[in-house]
Amino acid sequence: MSIVHPLDPTGPAIFRCAQAGCTECMARLLRQHEGLVHAVLRRQACGDAAYADLLQEGRLGLWQAVLHFDPARGVAFSTYAWVAIERRVWRGVARGRDQPAGWEGGVPAEPEAEVEAVWQQAQVRVALREALRHLPERLRRVLLAAYGLRGEAPRSLAAIGREYGVSRERVRQWRNEALVLLRLPAVSGRLRRVCGQDDRAAYQQADRLNRAWRKSRRRGGGP
Repeated sequence: MSIVHPLDPTGPAIFRCAQAGCTECMARLLRQHEGLVHAVLRRQACGDAAYADLLQEGRLGLWQAVLHFDPARGVAFSTYAWVAIERRVWRGVARGRDQPAGWEGGVPAEPEAEVEAVWQQAQVRVALREALRHLPERLRRVLLAAYGLRGEAPRSLAAIGREYGVSRERVRQWRNEALVLLRLPAVSGRLRRVCGQDDRAAYQQADRLNRAWRKSRRRGGGP
């Protein structure tokens, strides 16, 4: 006789149940988030790899994401799972060979260190987006464009200047103003914690950089 779990499919309890070995909860989560696998595959260059092989790789990544997801850390499952699926698909493309079947009841093939790297990457992305929201819109847009933070290639300061009708030097000042703000603890506190840069020495270094930039501005120059 099967046991019906009245669990919220988006809540933390169903993940804990699946991670404890409940095949019903695991299957429910895999079905619910299957669309993430297909979405990742649609955005990847698959080369000569067969779609069916990469679909299996993506499902492995999804399964692994369910096993290691921790709702208490504040990152959406879709964000965490996307990175895990994408990483697995990339490896499948690079290998160019079939992944053995029979993954449903086995142990994840990837080492714990790689799972932690996926989680860390997702955490950094979320924390960075949160920090950028504190910036004035123009400075935020300049920083996104200059470093390619929206997924596109980084743009030159001259190209950004042409968009705004200002000089390259002016864009450089805007970019540096944005970086000064991002160094402030009130703006980037969470990002610094995620990156391990929230100790006294790191904040002192950030303060020195900001002081040097302000001093150069008073002299009419720039870093």
